[in-house]
Amino acid sequence: MSYHVQKCGKRVGVTVGATVMLLSFLQPAGAEELVNTGYFGNVAIKGYDPVAYFTENQAIEGSETYSYHWLGATWYFSSAENRDLFKGDPSRYAPQYGGYCADGVSFGTVTTNIDPKAWRIIDGKLYLSYDPGAAEGMEKNPTKVTDSKKHWSEVQQTLISEKMHTVWQQPATK
Repeated sequence: MSYHVQKCGKRVGVTVGATVMLLSFLQPAGAEELVNTGYFGNVAIKGYDPVAYFTENQAIEGSETYSYHWLGATWYFSSAENRDLFKGDPSRYAPQYGGYCADGVSFGTVTTNIDPKAWRIIDGKLYLSYDPGAAEGMEKNPTKVTDSKKHWSEVQQTLISEKMHTVWQQPATK
């Protein structure tokens, strides 16, 4: 009996240790480090050019030809110039909350399915939403921006938990 308890204790210790180690790898250093790549693939903001929101004042689809890998995701751009601007200062152009719906974050929830055409630049920061009404609400109601900043850390923890759950559910390779 004591062997079984000790063995279980060791297993639990290994599991807890592995979880802590995994969390240290998954725990982001900054709020912008979790990137929404949707449900399929690994392309940020559904392939739209994050720089174009600032330089063209519109949502423009990017191209695989002008791509850049940053924070574990591939970002597409409509030109080499936009890609190079992003490479020089990605935090300036990347959407807030990793491209997750800012309106959802303002309520403390995760909304992965964003509409890249539902966006606003507020105080020099890009906010994406799931639909145009939510984007308009972010702009018209300043407390939404404040609330999203307040709730982002708990949303991050939810995202990390979901990622850990996915990692733990994958079959072991031999």
